[in-house]
Amino acid sequence: MPWPSEKTRDNEVFGLIDKERERQVTGLQLIASENFTSPDVMEATGSVLTNKYAEGYPQKRYYGGNAVVDEIEALAIERVKKLFGADHANVQPHSGASANMAVYLGLIKPGDTVLGLSLDHGGHLTHGSPVNASGILYNFHSFRVNDTDERIDFDQVRELAIKHKPKLIVAGTTSYPRRLEPQPFRAIADEVGALMMFDIAHIAGLVAGGVHPNPVPYADVVTFTTHKTLRGPRGGCILTTSAHAAAIDKAVFPGSQGGPLEHAVAAKAVAFHEAMQPEFALYAQQIIKNASALAEALSQQGFRLVSGGTDTHMMVVDLRPFDAELTGKEAQLVLDEAGITLNKNNIPNDPRSPFVTSGVRIGVPSVTTQGMREAEMPLIAEYIATTLRKRNDPAAVAEVRGKVAALCAKFPVYPKRA
Repeated sequence: MPWPSEKTRDNEVFGLIDKERERQVTGLQLIASENFTSPDVMEATGSVLTNKYAEGYPQKRYYGGNAVVDEIEALAIERVKKLFGADHANVQPHSGASANMAVYLGLIKPGDTVLGLSLDHGGHLTHGSPVNASGILYNFHSFRVNDTDERIDFDQVRELAIKHKPKLIVAGTTSYPRRLEPQPFRAIADEVGALMMFDIAHIAGLVAGGVHPNPVPYADVVTFTTHKTLRGPRGGCILTTSAHAAAIDKAVFPGSQGGPLEHAVAAKAVAFHEAMQPEFALYAQQIIKNASALAEALSQQGFRLVSGGTDTHMMVVDLRPFDAELTGKEAQLVLDEAGITLNKNNIPNDPRSPFVTSGVRIGVPSVTTQGMREAEMPLIAEYIATTLRKRNDPAAVAEVRGKVAALCAKFPVYPKRA
């Protein structure tokens, strides 16, 4: 049966892909959970490995013809273990969410008590949100950030742990801009006899690059996504001690997933290789420098930074001091028109709903990948501020859009197509 000819090529879909590529490379991508991945990672993701079914694990597959796939997955496992210093790794989770749910399935029972950071204070849906399977199946109790400095209060975490006696304590965040040390979580977990899981979805690349503490020596299990600061394909990964290896593997397959996406596993292997190079450590260092510079520039434009700044790749911005009437939803929409992509985000104790919000979340992994440095951060802050001040003036927003495109043209992320 022949492939579709040029005459029957799906130009509608491929035209939309080209359109999305144009959007990405001509605008400022400031979503903290996104990044530009390398051409090598994309090549592996789109390889013939997408054709192969490989239920099971290396040397233990349900289907035949997996000799090469076994080598690739084994390579990914060995690389990520070396990168983070882990005893065991499972590289099959399709996402960070599926990695987290596999950990719960493998290490605790439905109805067990778990402690995690509240979603509206910087946690993740899978850290116990009542609308998520984690909150539906398990008895989650949430800790929050302080009202004063908007940072995690470990005295509060300890009090809740002593009171509720959780089987598992979940560390990690999705919109918390501060350095998060693993030792206090370990100490509290040991005191109450709990297991400790650290979700480094956002900061995996910072850990790999040596600019954030590595929780692997302290946690029973570490989960992460491979597509944020780690700059790999979309997917998840679980690292664990030898004691929990069998339980975690069983929870991933056959517990919660069927056949792994071996093209994604190969792309993860490529990303782990890239993260081992000396250049990646420089990239991680530049992320921290850029985030700090952008946070300072935004402050000078009249924005309030939650917790006063950032230690990581992201910042959460309270819009109310800048403009009391401006919502995160409105800011996101008008900034999109100016070619600046970010997301609305609740601030701690936000009086507005999660669908409206009083803040936005901003990250610098993508612009850092493009090669932007501290000198470009005040320009980005200026473009954001100008767009929001003049949000009711289409001509002014269009003018910013032109400036954004000109800036991005100086830092091309992918070569132009012929």
